[in-house]
Amino acid sequence: MHEAYLRDVSSIGTREQGRVLVGAPLRTPWAPPGLSEPPGRRRPAIQGKSLVAGDQKLYVRGVTYGAFRPDANGAEYHDLDIIERDFAQMAANGFNAVRIPHTMPPRSLLDAAYRHGLWVMVGLSAEQYLGFVIDRRRDVNPDRVVRDRVRQCVGHPALLAYSLGNEIPTQIARWYGHRRVEGYLKQLYSTVKNEDPEGLVTYVNYPSTEYLELPFLDLVCYNVYLEKQPALEAYLSRLQNIAADRPVILSEIGLDALRNGELAQARSLDW
Repeated sequence: MHEAYLRDVSSIGTREQGRVLVGAPLRTPWAPPGLSEPPGRRRPAIQGKSLVAGDQKLYVRGVTYGAFRPDANGAEYHDLDIIERDFAQMAANGFNAVRIPHTMPPRSLLDAAYRHGLWVMVGLSAEQYLGFVIDRRRDVNPDRVVRDRVRQCVGHPALLAYSLGNEIPTQIARWYGHRRVEGYLKQLYSTVKNEDPEGLVTYVNYPSTEYLELPFLDLVCYNVYLEKQPALEAYLSRLQNIAADRPVILSEIGLDALRNGELAQARSLDW
């Protein structure tokens, strides 16, 4: 049984601290994956509790990239020279994936990722549009927004997965009702699948809303910030139960930087 998990680490030469998406067999020391070939020869797929690319298991180890201050045109990923430099440093440090959390990246970013042997998880920002659904506003249609975003990158050889959204606030989930939140995410899942039937789709959840029942997702992603190893290990076991027969990705983990410092954060990567 394998699981993928996200680790917070210090900057590896990019402009700010990043979050690391890591996958490895349980209790097996991490080693940098081979990056001699670019990804995308085969699209990622699910095989039991593992991700696979072709006939090989895919252990996802990556960095959350952004958010960054947008330029005057609202573009967050506009400097391709910096993107190329950052991706080269990621690949040189053994990472093989990048998570774009809140903004649909331009196709040029996916092209750069492919050149450096990196997979990309793109964010569709469903949490930003739930308010329009609650208020029954018609000026923004979440289905149309998601459809247009998927069309920007469908079929790209560097595409790892689509994330419907990230951490719908627990207050909103409870007030609106978990069934309606689940229905909202399921509708967006169907929208993605209609555009890209073979694409993998997830939603980045967190412990405060673990009660959301989302069995339709292809893989399970959670942000988990627990600062003691026994507590983290216990919650990983719980996530395996929640995920059932699907792969698990810890999309964010880490320690409080001010209280623990970089050394303690680095040591936590050995848990």
